[in-house]
Amino acid sequence: MAAADLRAELECSICLNIYTDPVMLRCGHNFCRVCIGRVLNTQRGSGDYFCPVCRKRFRSRPALQRNITLRNIVENFLSAQPDQEESGVFCTHCVDSPVPAVRSCLHCEVSLCDKHLRVHKKSPEHILCDPTLSMESRKCSVHKKILEYYCTEDDTCVCASCSLAGEHRGHQVEMLDEASEKKKETLRNVLQELLTKREETEERVQSLQEHRRKVEEKAAGDTKKVTAMFRELKKRLDDLEERFQDEISKWAQGVSICMSEMIRDLETKKEELSRKMRHIEELSNMTDPLTVLQESDAGDLCDTEDGDNEDRERHEKLLHDGGGLDVAEITQGLRTLSDIITRLNVHFYIQRAADILLDENTAHNSLLISDDRKTVSWSDVYQKRPKTPERFQGYVQVLSSQSFSSGRHYWDVDVGNAKKWIIGMCYPSIERRGLQSLVGWNNKSWGLVSKDDHYLAIHDGKGIRLPGNIVSNKVRIYLDYEAGRIAFYDLCDPIRYIRTFTTTFTEPLHAGLWVWEGGVIKICGGNQKM
Repeated sequence: MAAADLRAELECSICLNIYTDPVMLRCGHNFCRVCIGRVLNTQRGSGDYFCPVCRKRFRSRPALQRNITLRNIVENFLSAQPDQEESGVFCTHCVDSPVPAVRSCLHCEVSLCDKHLRVHKKSPEHILCDPTLSMESRKCSVHKKILEYYCTEDDTCVCASCSLAGEHRGHQVEMLDEASEKKKETLRNVLQELLTKREETEERVQSLQEHRRKVEEKAAGDTKKVTAMFRELKKRLDDLEERFQDEISKWAQGVSICMSEMIRDLETKKEELSRKMRHIEELSNMTDPLTVLQESDAGDLCDTEDGDNEDRERHEKLLHDGGGLDVAEITQGLRTLSDIITRLNVHFYIQRAADILLDENTAHNSLLISDDRKTVSWSDVYQKRPKTPERFQGYVQVLSSQSFSSGRHYWDVDVGNAKKWIIGMCYPSIERRGLQSLVGWNNKSWGLVSKDDHYLAIHDGKGIRLPGNIVSNKVRIYLDYEAGRIAFYDLCDPIRYIRTFTTTFTEPLHAGLWVWEGGVIKICGGNQKM
């Protein structure tokens, strides 16, 4: 768009000059604030107000919405003009050829070049300002006098007549320079606040960008872990399939050989029976009684049960089990796959560790509980806590205050250098005294036991000795309540599966810890991520 065309678009339809402080009516038309204000003042007595362009009617005086976008366009347009013609104001007296004005006189309402400025009257009422095309905006629309004061009550610029005898009489007024400085100070304060907010916003942006980077890195790492785990899972599936197919083939081949041997034996027996049947028929048809009675193998011919019981037993065994397939081995292989899937659950389905806190109301009096309720240690000093039904009286144990009755959860336990300890899960109805109160020694608890350099998985007093040692001194306990699973993992690198208990839970579950003399057990922070 040519500069002349753009200038035409930026002219107020009332004063025909470039917009000064442009405002917009609800109908969408724009005007200089002073120009439209003056028009609306003239319409005040009629009861209704109208847009000067489209004549849209307003029942009350319309609000003037500042058009910031249009103001910015005007400022950019003026800044793009040549320096001397930046304001677009020319000397009023130079009619032969346009000469840029250097000052405007608000009293005379003329603009002056350097030549005419030198001869211009310099009496006080002749107020000079920067060149402007909208001198009316610097005068009172009512008294046509120069705006010299600022009414603080109405937030508007007024002339001397307005402040002395007009509608602003008695109001608090200030000189324009003084009011301008105060407003500038306010704006500077606002600017400082905005700068502070912008810095805070920038910090939040940077923190989010950093977090996004970490999320992307974690996602890449998790992707590698998932790929590796599924590769392992596929390999184990292939190995199991090959082994099971080989077992089935061997089983079928063995059964087939046994059946072939028995079929051969039965065919031989059938031929022998047929021979005996023919010989007996021959004897039955003889007329000479002496020959019949003197037949040497007559007793053998009548004995038809020779080997029958043994053949029947072999026959029944082949029909019903055929030598048997090792179902227990297949089940163990499938359980191994189930453990791999559990590891996937622990790594990727659970995002945060459960925040476990110890319940001092259940702690035995030989135990000390830390202030943050995360650490329990053996104490030589007997604690004088009250004897309550929930406190352990026999074994040196403590439960967590949290219970879990649904969902998947995990938490980590640091057993330190202790040689004897028990960690696990308990129902709240577990006994608090006697042998039945020890974690794992009843049907209301499941535990992992360290004793004399070996480890046991124990429930209802029945323990299974586990191979190997816990390398990291840290154990992860994973609970899937709906699936009825409690699993233990050694937090070495990579995480090593230890053991899983499977059952149907009938009560909420609490974490349970048993501490031996000198031992310290710590529940690791609940906000750590996988």
